[in-house]
Amino acid sequence: MESDYRERLFGPRPTRLAYPDGEQAQPTARTGTVHVAGVRQGVTEARRIVVKVGSSSLTTAAGGLDADRVDALVDVLAKVRSGGEKEIVLVSSGAIAAGLAPLGLVRRPKDLARQQAAASVGQGLLVARYTASFARYGVRVGQVLLTSNDTSRRAHYRNAYRTLDQLLEMGALAVVNENDTVATDEIRFGDNDRLAALVAHLVRADLLVLLSDVDGLYDGDPSTPGTTRIAEVTGPADLEGVTIGSAGKAGVGTGGMVTKVEAARIATAAGVPVVLTSASRAADALAGRDTGTYFHRTGRRSADRLLWLAHASTPQGWLTLDDGAVRAVVERHSSLLPAGIAAVEGEFTAGDPVELRDLRGRPVARGLVNFDAKEIPQLLGRSTRDLARELGPAYEREVVHRDDLVLLHH
Repeated sequence: MESDYRERLFGPRPTRLAYPDGEQAQPTARTGTVHVAGVRQGVTEARRIVVKVGSSSLTTAAGGLDADRVDALVDVLAKVRSGGEKEIVLVSSGAIAAGLAPLGLVRRPKDLARQQAAASVGQGLLVARYTASFARYGVRVGQVLLTSNDTSRRAHYRNAYRTLDQLLEMGALAVVNENDTVATDEIRFGDNDRLAALVAHLVRADLLVLLSDVDGLYDGDPSTPGTTRIAEVTGPADLEGVTIGSAGKAGVGTGGMVTKVEAARIATAAGVPVVLTSASRAADALAGRDTGTYFHRTGRRSADRLLWLAHASTPQGWLTLDDGAVRAVVERHSSLLPAGIAAVEGEFTAGDPVELRDLRGRPVARGLVNFDAKEIPQLLGRSTRDLARELGPAYEREVVHRDDLVLLHH
């Protein structure tokens, strides 16, 4: 799985393996093609900041919240926003881990039902701990639980943005998490790193800071002499020859370096720079000092919710397109019409995300479908004019509108 991620992110030429699973400080650091001396300007100028913290940075090895660790993080974040010039959105893992000890679980369960039960107990404990800790500084906390449906559908996306923006406008600090009690994708893939990247895009953040038990990205095993920290990444070329290995404390969190680099790729492509470092170095990271790994932005900022559709949605089925339809969708950015569909599979309803594939089974796009799966077979290969004449005007529309469609680049 890690090699698949590596090839999708940076191409198929790995020569060395990075194992950043500790906080060993290295005397030297490898940088990208642009060297930033002293303070990182992209960090110090950021006004709206999304900070993501991993489970292993908040909990004990046995499960349960570590109050001292939570307070230490809160101390840093409260100081950053104390001047009134900076806003913080905190994407916090730890709900499942926090619920383990109270439920008598010695390790993270493998079955989904008990993971969801642990999340149900742990989420309340997590937010209560944050609320009490931030109260020491007179900071109000608001909880926002998200699922992919909340952000890939147009109306839900606007609602999520308005809620978070209003919380910040009113001086509250938003604590965001995937709704682990009902959303299975985050639990299966451990992707709160990706969630943080998407939240950074959603709230139009100026900076994303990823905190865990890892102090940066390395070009090899940190315990091996000669291994160096990669201080800057200006683009994929800076990571050529480095295979991204996993990290994290077993039995507590589910993320690793793979998901963090993937999150950095998503965020920087959307115009948001990223700092990756350990929670113990949060103060230095937010002050713009040379700690961890700084990922420069590679794309332009946009307000396009389709980033969520591409990276956070789970297709409920797929439509096979003929060659003409593939060209229309990919090259001309057209809507998908019934005439170009060769086959349909899956169980979905109107509004669900579906994958669009070519005749060879390769995914080319993802979109929100306008018909139920059971309706589509009668539409295959037919023009909208004929369908309207036979079935009524409601059928004279696109199967996937171009405004609800995103291309997949592989």
